[in-house]
Amino acid sequence: MPDLSRRTLLALGALGSGALCGCSADGPRAALRLAAGPEGGPYETFGQRLAAEIHRADGGLTVQVLGTAASVRNLRLIDAGGAELGLTLADSAADAVAGRASFARPVALAAIARLYLNYLHLVVPADSPVHAVGQLAGRTVSSGADGSGTSVVAERVLAAAGLSSADIRRLGLAESVAALRAGRIDGFFWSGGVPTRAIADLAAGTPVRLVPLGEIATALRRAYGPVYESVSIPADAYRAQPPVDTLGTPSYLVCGAALDPGVVRAVTRTLFRSRDRLQVPDAPGSRLDERYAIGTGTVPLHPGAAAYYRAVYG
Repeated sequence: MPDLSRRTLLALGALGSGALCGCSADGPRAALRLAAGPEGGPYETFGQRLAAEIHRADGGLTVQVLGTAASVRNLRLIDAGGAELGLTLADSAADAVAGRASFARPVALAAIARLYLNYLHLVVPADSPVHAVGQLAGRTVSSGADGSGTSVVAERVLAAAGLSSADIRRLGLAESVAALRAGRIDGFFWSGGVPTRAIADLAAGTPVRLVPLGEIATALRRAYGPVYESVSIPADAYRAQPPVDTLGTPSYLVCGAALDPGVVRAVTRTLFRSRDRLQVPDAPGSRLDERYAIGTGTVPLHPGAAAYYRAVYG
């Protein structure tokens, strides 16, 4: 797990402590927009709960949750000034700060916290002849909604497997589930928690299985670094499935780099003080831990967030 030294946290915290503009004696005041994800999905659920907790803890802060396609779209909204906060997969955030892949130039982005781990699923019918990602050649597969983090990692998986002949559809999770159930696609990718409720519901009525992606995980980690981890989906997460090796990617809560440090510190404080009430079905709030949260790789911690972590560490 990536980590930051205590000295680095102290330095960042010192930066944050002297720049609390926009704050009153009663605390910071701001109207914030949080770019989350599709309606009913884990990002939207988490975002709504976080917004309610922020408003309850800091009456001067209000948060409007925006429904989006998730990671890439959220980062573009922050870049364009359409949102102050956003939820994103780590690989998309790393691309944004580097100005590569989906981003033509670097985005002025900062991290508030690393939240929890997402597991990449490749779901196929139980009787499918596909037992490895390379066997998707010539088949129809959903790589996730356009502008989603799932689509970013799915396309990297397909490229790493040398696939150029698959018929790619860009469908969100609900659309992918419906299309697989109806036989319109041969499989779909999804990056989320375990178990993901929509996939568990699908498995309850339609025999499906997960395709292992362990070998691809190793290749992507070599190519893109620690934004990818080798993980295993536990046995029986979906009906009678055996454990399946796959690719893990953390989710981050991020913000614009210029967002007021006092506001960011207040948001970070609420995030951790309310962790038990922020649990969502696909993203256990118990993973919210200050030492886990600071490992945001190439995405720098915002000085306001670092000030909070510095106070926690003492």
